[in-house]
Amino acid sequence: MQLKNYTKEFKYNWKLASPVMLGMLGHTFVSFVDNIMVGQLGTAELAAVSLGNSFMFIAMSLGIGFSTAITPLIAEADAAKDFIEGKTSFKHGLFLCTVLGVLLFLMVFFAKPLMYLMKQPVEVVELAIPYLDLVAFSLIPLIVFQGFKQFGDGLSMTKYPMYSTLLGNIINVVLNYLLIFGKFGFPELGIVGAAYGTLVARIIMVWHLWFLLKGKEKSKAFVTNIRFFVLDKSMLNKIINLGAPSAMQMFFEVAIFTAAIWLSGLLGKNPQAANQIALNLSSMTFMVAMGLSVASMIRVGNQKGLKAYYELRRIAFSLFLMGAMFAIGFALLFFVFHNQLPKLYVDFNDAKNFIDNTEVVDIASKLLIAAAIFQISDSIQVLVLGALRGLQDVKIPTIITFISYWLVGFPVSWFFGKEDAFGSFGIWLGLLAGLTTAAILLYIRFNYLTKKLMKAESA
Repeated sequence: MQLKNYTKEFKYNWKLASPVMLGMLGHTFVSFVDNIMVGQLGTAELAAVSLGNSFMFIAMSLGIGFSTAITPLIAEADAAKDFIEGKTSFKHGLFLCTVLGVLLFLMVFFAKPLMYLMKQPVEVVELAIPYLDLVAFSLIPLIVFQGFKQFGDGLSMTKYPMYSTLLGNIINVVLNYLLIFGKFGFPELGIVGAAYGTLVARIIMVWHLWFLLKGKEKSKAFVTNIRFFVLDKSMLNKIINLGAPSAMQMFFEVAIFTAAIWLSGLLGKNPQAANQIALNLSSMTFMVAMGLSVASMIRVGNQKGLKAYYELRRIAFSLFLMGAMFAIGFALLFFVFHNQLPKLYVDFNDAKNFIDNTEVVDIASKLLIAAAIFQISDSIQVLVLGALRGLQDVKIPTIITFISYWLVGFPVSWFFGKEDAFGSFGIWLGLLAGLTTAAILLYIRFNYLTKKLMKAESA
């Protein structure tokens, strides 16, 4: 098949994916700014935010992963022009996201004592605990926001969640500046100030997205007059059956990156701070792949609703090709600038911490080489996963992600990540092994399913 059969889809793919990318990059950019601001306080504070956020990443992965069940159901109902099915899917999804947000907050809040049992530096733990209290509470508005966001994505209205995210990010950055450093008469709260900024921003994001969706003809009827507690057991079960495996898929991937934070902590505060820098930079490029993954989920869900399986496969491959092209560009960027990028995060004019800062940059620059290598496999695995969610195939991919990250990736990280082996670089070799295994196995699964559907369509 000619290349233009795939490239002609790029424009519409980009239209759907770019708002998601910008919204997600906005989230990550705030984390980037947070890290730069907190990095000015010292490496212990940067490591504390890293440790606190490691608990948050696990909780967020479960909440965000679960909420993705809403998008393919809405996309399928939208293509089939079935309003009642769409509204029922949204209402039940939003209810479950709210309940899950509360449960995740409680889980993180009561998990804090684990920090002392994880052999992390004591000064880092003592800084992380008050930060985590507030950030944990912000999980409730965050997961509710995700319910609205995934609904908007399912209707192909991807730009409105982006607007709310960007507004939240602006509020977060301003509040961080005022509260971390105590500017313009505000109290100087250090990293706890960053937590307040995050909490306020996430509450405003929920209200703003609801307000935008209420004002649009296509979505108004969905987000108003919601009889929140009139629930149908079969629809709850349907969303749980889709959402729970999706949550586990994201959990298995995020958990191995979180394990990398903890393994880095065993090496000391400087390797942990370096890991945070490399993780923050590579997560920015991952958000581009995530945007395309959401487009993949929407477009595959639409074609599933139309039962057009030849088109479904062609469109999915156009997205895989786009993702690979971006990934190659990012890989080259990391290779070329691996020595320069980490220097953005530390203050070399700080004479007291000069030796620590130099070591952090040296370690982070090596980690960016590993990050450059896994750009392609990371991009492909998340794009194919999005397409499989669009097909509402979630159970086998969950097993695949577990095998890839925890039976292949983690043992490599554990074995090569010791101080007498490759240290921090060894931890990232495990991430590379896990992502590459996932990309290959998930692609095999998608290829098998779509060929089977096309065969049934032509029969």
